[in-house]
Amino acid sequence: MYILGISCFYHDSAAALLEDGQLVAAAEEERFSRKKHDNGFPKNAINFCLEYAKINMKDLDYVVFYEKPFVKFERILKTMLSTFPDSWETFSEVMISWFNEKLWIKSLLSHELNIHPENILFSEHHISHAASAFFASPFEEAAIMTIDGVGEWTTTSLGYGKASWEDGSRNEIKLTHEQRFPHSLGLLYSAFTAFLGFQVNEGEYKVMGMAPYGNPHYIDKINKIFRVYDDGSFWLDMDYFSFHHSTENTFNHKFIELFGQPRIHESEFSTPKTDPGLNPNSTNAKTNQYYADIAASIQYITEETMLKMLNVLYQQTGSKNLCMAGGVALNSKANGRILQETPFEHLFIQPAAGDSGGALGAALYVYHVILGKPRRFIQEHCYWGQAYGEGEIKGFLEANHISYRRLDDTQIVEHAVNDILQGKVVGWFQGRFEWGPRALGNRSILADPRRAEMKNIVNTKIKFREPFRPFAPVILECEATNYFKMDLEGLVYPARYMLVVQPIDPEKGNSIQAVNHLGSGRLQTVRREWNPRYYDIIEQFGQATGVPVLLNTSYNLRGEPIVTTPQNAWSTFHNSGIDTLVLENFLITK
Repeated sequence: MYILGISCFYHDSAAALLEDGQLVAAAEEERFSRKKHDNGFPKNAINFCLEYAKINMKDLDYVVFYEKPFVKFERILKTMLSTFPDSWETFSEVMISWFNEKLWIKSLLSHELNIHPENILFSEHHISHAASAFFASPFEEAAIMTIDGVGEWTTTSLGYGKASWEDGSRNEIKLTHEQRFPHSLGLLYSAFTAFLGFQVNEGEYKVMGMAPYGNPHYIDKINKIFRVYDDGSFWLDMDYFSFHHSTENTFNHKFIELFGQPRIHESEFSTPKTDPGLNPNSTNAKTNQYYADIAASIQYITEETMLKMLNVLYQQTGSKNLCMAGGVALNSKANGRILQETPFEHLFIQPAAGDSGGALGAALYVYHVILGKPRRFIQEHCYWGQAYGEGEIKGFLEANHISYRRLDDTQIVEHAVNDILQGKVVGWFQGRFEWGPRALGNRSILADPRRAEMKNIVNTKIKFREPFRPFAPVILECEATNYFKMDLEGLVYPARYMLVVQPIDPEKGNSIQAVNHLGSGRLQTVRREWNPRYYDIIEQFGQATGVPVLLNTSYNLRGEPIVTTPQNAWSTFHNSGIDTLVLENFLITK
């Protein structure tokens, strides 16, 4: 049985294909279209999934859309009408968009995929999130929290899941508590993302990266517009926001009166922590310190709210296992506190926690709950995208007259390690590309974490991004507790997928300065069985230096999706300061 899950028309469109309950292929549309956070119909991602499985559209038993468009349209229409005349400028634009395409998903899918309408199903947005985490986890039962901007009406849901590997009759997901639009922790965080000069739905992780440079001095101001209650529910004072009636603005003049002028997009960010030589009394330093303190304050509020909800969820379920999904579940700083400050002992977060993961969740929900099939799948890795064979790579290189050397696996690892030891930066391209927003060793840029200057080199000469942005340490799993103050047992899955920030052991901090973000790191742990060649390069670097850690960042330039094809990899290599390119077993140097 083949079930295709689809998400699109908001952000991060994607497709995921199940065969008899097993994930076969999954990819975001942006990887093929090269349009970051592409929200269009995921035609390329769908075609890839079908081609990888060697099937045609007629072989699909069901196609499942990740949310219910008419319910979502009801929310948008009611909100627009209730906020009139504030919404008048965007009303016609929104109506045209919905009546042109977004409402008629069943007709669109039937036409594009040549599938009978009876075989097209719809899940609910937060059910899709919940299923993407629970049915991909190793747990037979678990508490579930989904948390994002908004789905149809829901912005946060709490509940539980139960399932059996043998008898599908027990499969269920029950979301027992919900928070409804416009009261949204995700949209609150996005409002501050915009205030701090970053793009909504893209720059939230930049706020998280800015927060450690500040102190949460403005919690009292945020508490004037946001309250969280003992039962975990929360409330936003909508007099300060515009996201409920505008597609352009998330906050209004009252917000500015309370918090001051927004930070100018792309403006320089420097504080005494980023630049020790900066005069802390200068106007520039004081202004940027204020923005850093705002970032620290909203990050603190977000973490505390999530922890309060999760403590309530534990009381409701009694489960020691927790599954999470939704865009806010990518807040790795908050995730790092969950097992330390709640009674949960084991945590699984869907690596594609945002809307793209909804495609997988919708398919899993139909297979396990609607059809009652037993579970057969645990998401042990994220390598579900397209791979490129030796013939394709060699053909591209020779057609473009690019000089290369072909080496075996042992030689390619040795050469890459030697280059990193010499202070060079390596573009690392192998296997199937990753599912979700993180580069986990198949489309990565690798460098020496011991060199403090490497952070600035990679930020300014390769990624062309803000210099305050941190880089992730990738470490052998067996060495993780030697470098990070953590209990790895419950964090195996989040650490595997770069989903948690953990404190770095102070005695080790100076040895990994390029990935030490003010005493912490968003780490990825690796076992050899998960990715042998990736493990080997880290291990051999560790044998040569005594530091079994590498700097790992996504293989892309600023504003672009992570590379997909050998052509993408070459273009990024050619247009940046990357010194060495590894394309499977082909080595290209400058």
